[in-house]
Amino acid sequence: MRTYGQYCAVAKSLDVLGDRWTLLIIRELLLTHAARYTDLRNGLPGIATNLLAERLRELERAGLVAREEAAPPIATTLFSLTDRGRELEPVLHALGRWGLPYMAGGPAPGDAFRGHWLSWPAQEFLHDQAPDGPPVAIAVDVDGEEFVIECSAGAITVRDGRAERPDARLAGSPHAVLAVLTGGAQLDDASSALGLRFEGDREALLRLVPSPRLASVRP
Repeated sequence: MRTYGQYCAVAKSLDVLGDRWTLLIIRELLLTHAARYTDLRNGLPGIATNLLAERLRELERAGLVAREEAAPPIATTLFSLTDRGRELEPVLHALGRWGLPYMAGGPAPGDAFRGHWLSWPAQEFLHDQAPDGPPVAIAVDVDGEEFVIECSAGAITVRDGRAERPDARLAGSPHAVLAVLTGGAQLDDASSALGLRFEGDREALLRLVPSPRLASVRP
């Protein structure tokens, strides 16, 4: 492990976390809770397999990541955060809030996207305006990456995959979907200007209301 050689808490933190990809590995494990090596590779497009293995070993030595051999039928190695590793969750949330304004102009050419990356922003910046209403499910297709936003009893969750009978469907680019979900664009405006496609119950989508906290991080 490289070190800054400084007796400073920030420098000591960066000694452990400052290498490229390290914090994104932490992000993946916070979002997935436990992941196979192939899951991590899928959630970290662009990382070399040998570099991922090296970073995982470094995080294990630092006491932030643990591995276990899962029993059949999984029968594979699972990686997860230790208690010490999970202490980084508010750090990742703070970085997400700070970086959100840089997403306002849409992705740069070649930017990758994974649906589960919206899990934290959805839970952080959206709330259910009708928590006593029936559960709703919104299927989202972002350039072929499918996931589901579920709203039930005031809780909002995001999961990969498809909904069998969603109440509404959104499809389009990451920029268009994020603009609607964060209140940066109205549904009709996003449809006409950003190519967003919508079908289903508008009231289901309107259950998701941007939190007032979102205004403080918009550009």
